[in-house]
Amino acid sequence: MTRICVAGGTGQAGREVVRQAVGAGHSVAVLSRSVPPDGAPGRIAGAEYFRADVTTGEGIAAAVAGADVVIDCLEGRSGKALRGFADGGARLLAAAQDAGSARAVMLSIVNCDRSNASFYRSKASKEHVYELSGLDTVVVRATQFHSLLAMMFGAGSKLRIIPAVRGARFQPVSPADVAAMLLETALDPAPVPVADPRHRVLNFGGPESKDMTDFAREWQQATGAKGQVVRLPLPGAMGRYLREGLNLVPEARHGNETFRGWLENSADTL
Repeated sequence: MTRICVAGGTGQAGREVVRQAVGAGHSVAVLSRSVPPDGAPGRIAGAEYFRADVTTGEGIAAAVAGADVVIDCLEGRSGKALRGFADGGARLLAAAQDAGSARAVMLSIVNCDRSNASFYRSKASKEHVYELSGLDTVVVRATQFHSLLAMMFGAGSKLRIIPAVRGARFQPVSPADVAAMLLETALDPAPVPVADPRHRVLNFGGPESKDMTDFAREWQQATGAKGQVVRLPLPGAMGRYLREGLNLVPEARHGNETFRGWLENSADTL
């Protein structure tokens, strides 16, 4: 049985990693700044939860103690968490190395190093920290989650507009498929200390690439939302990233759950 520490194990991807790892019989430690109470929907039975903060280092050592491998699903979207995202990764890796962990796997975003958007830049900076680590490290770069599209469509539909970025295609992926990829990467080959650790970067995408308007219509059909699908320009770094197709990895390994399938499986929460 492998001991796995999942950093950010209460988030969308991390929670799926925890669920799948526990289901496979592994010993799982969850590192989170906010630990869900017993019985809460976000708490996975069978996992051990640790309150920790990578921005300060508080609680990290206890969470990674005894871990064979660390899977990093942490996010830093704003404020202190965004500014210190790479530094937080360095603290996590240092603690993992002190604990004798053999491997660390980080969830990132495809072509994050080719975007000037602040969130994407923070991911690229953290990737660099992983590359320089003394551990065997792997970065799994995923395309955008299905939920990102659903969130955008849902926000616009409140104004009877279902927005689609002009000139943008998406290749969305489900958190469950990403979690399976993270686990496989973490465990194969078996995580054991090596004399010459290496760093790898892997891409992982969704099973289909379509114009954003096609996904908008699928979402509208699944939810029954009123409104008109409208193509809108998106200026700035994010718009450029999408128009250049940097969010797509057509040649990479991909998951199985389509956007339509995810909508059907998520009908109760949309």
